[in-house]
Amino acid sequence: MRRAAQLVARGLLRSRVGVALVLAVVVLGVVGAAKLLSDTGSPEPGLNGAPDQPILTVSATLADDGLASPEPTPSPKVSPGTAVPATVAKAFGKAWVSHRDVTAEEWYSGLLPHCTEALAKKLADVDPAVVPADRLTGEPVLIPYADQIVDATIRVDSGLLRLRLTAVDGRWLVDGIDWERA
Repeated sequence: MRRAAQLVARGLLRSRVGVALVLAVVVLGVVGAAKLLSDTGSPEPGLNGAPDQPILTVSATLADDGLASPEPTPSPKVSPGTAVPATVAKAFGKAWVSHRDVTAEEWYSGLLPHCTEALAKKLADVDPAVVPADRLTGEPVLIPYADQIVDATIRVDSGLLRLRLTAVDGRWLVDGIDWERA
């Protein structure tokens, strides 16, 4: 017996194959013992003692399914007598693409009524020749984020004009501009 133990320890357990064989024998022994000792009262496969009807976790008579309802989409606030965001976005877009055959000052003055002071400062030194579009080809599509913040996208002949509008003192103005090539 001692000689067999030494042979196993020296030869079999020193190789990967030997260790794998020993582990396989141990696992098969545990599984076999579990099968012999377990009591399988029913020869039918599947769950034993499962209910006949589905388990309900909510009341079938109540309308609430327990899921949180999404927040309602905010609607932009418009002060009486002022333009809605879509109108401001379209007017700014028309002024932005009207850059041919005008001076930089004329182009800039066309944008001023529709943008915030912060954006006006950023656009003051822009050369209108670098505007990458010549005409609007679609209507503004609004995405409201709050009652005073709206994003607008307008299709132009070379891509999408993206505008960020904000309500300043009850009046909608463009506060950010970006362009995306189509």
